[in-house]
Amino acid sequence: PGLRRYGLDGLQAAVERVAPLSARAVTFAQFVIFARYVAVGVAATAAHWALLALWVEAATAPAWLASGAGAVLGAQVAFWGNRRFTFAHRGALRPAWLRFMGTALLGALVGMALVAAGVVAGLHYLWAQAVATAVVLVLTFAVNRRWTFAD
Repeated sequence: PGLRRYGLDGLQAAVERVAPLSARAVTFAQFVIFARYVAVGVAATAAHWALLALWVEAATAPAWLASGAGAVLGAQVAFWGNRRFTFAHRGALRPAWLRFMGTALLGALVGMALVAAGVVAGLHYLWAQAVATAVVLVLTFAVNRRWTFAD
């Protein structure tokens, strides 16, 4: 099979040795991209949570509304960090920003719904936000990787 039928056994053996290495390299590269996404997410989440807590504690806003406002701020931090650091995106700014904001809106709506449901279920708003953050992290990574910064 492969190159062996042409008498190139050594080359076939080399290809078979390299193929698993390249698969591992791709997996490691994907891990690095996700790790960078998480690092940017930490900064964006800090901004989100700071505004959330400020609005709830100082302005006595409803937790679900404060979560949405924090998501807007966090989305701006996340866009610039992911554009530069995570995905090294060099494509057109406006289409990427619009796609990212659409993804962020989806994430914010999912997050707001989870926070509202968590509070109704009796969770402290920060615990509900923690659950929402984890769910939205996975959801938005998948969308941003495949759609927002794909070009």
